Amino acid sequence: MCTFTNQFISSQNNMEFLKAIMMGPNAMRVAEELASCLNVNENMCILDLGCGCGLSTLLLTQKYGAKVFAADLWISPTENYERFKSIGIDDKAVPISVDATKGLPFANGYFDLLFTVDAYHYFGDTAQMLPSLIPFVKKGGYIAVAIPGLKYEFGKNVPDDMQPFWNSEMERTLHSLDWWKDLWKRAQGIEMVDSREMACCRQAWKEWQTGYHPIVAEDIKMMEAEGGKYFNLVQLIAKVI
Repeated sequence: MCTFTNQFISSQNNMEFLKAIMMGPNAMRVAEELASCLNVNENMCILDLGCGCGLSTLLLTQKYGAKVFAADLWISPTENYERFKSIGIDDKAVPISVDATKGLPFANGYFDLLFTVDAYHYFGDTAQMLPSLIPFVKKGGYIAVAIPGLKYEFGKNVPDDMQPFWNSEMERTLHSLDWWKDLWKRAQGIEMVDSREMACCRQAWKEWQTGYHPIVAEDIKMMEAEGGKYFNLVQLIAKVI
């Protein structure tokens, strides 16, 4: 399924590039699986919301040739612009600083696709967020999200082996597929077309654990304790109607 990602990381230089900029489960692999469920093409204008260091942007521009607005709150546009120039996608990728909780600086109906990988759970866990994003996507366009999640809701019963790693941020952001589906079903103006656990979960997490980010060491311990029992990746796709 993830032929672009597999070919990309077959190069040692590319694998080092990936290790240096991953911010969670390999966003390129997750983005490729999510995009495989959509008809992405070179004529599309895409908002990559919460793009991080641009692995999802790289996938969307290089595999599909789409024009992408690479929006992030934590990574500066200048940093991403320099990175996009270094990998030859600056003609297709527009870096921009955005805080999704404070509104988007775009015209209504501007995008064919709003695409977000390993980011939406940080800002999209309220009933207000999805309705605030829908107007920026053309009717007939799509909103596609892939995020870390749980196989079931913990509630107050956090498993013993997860308690050393559990905190208020994880409690707020990590939810089950059913939890997210219930939240999205409240929004007007969309039709849910896909919701599932993603197949690339284990591989994306495994690749993240080879990265150089400071939190990797702690995540390795967490994933050893988790042992495939609790975490998944959640995919949600809705059509704007």
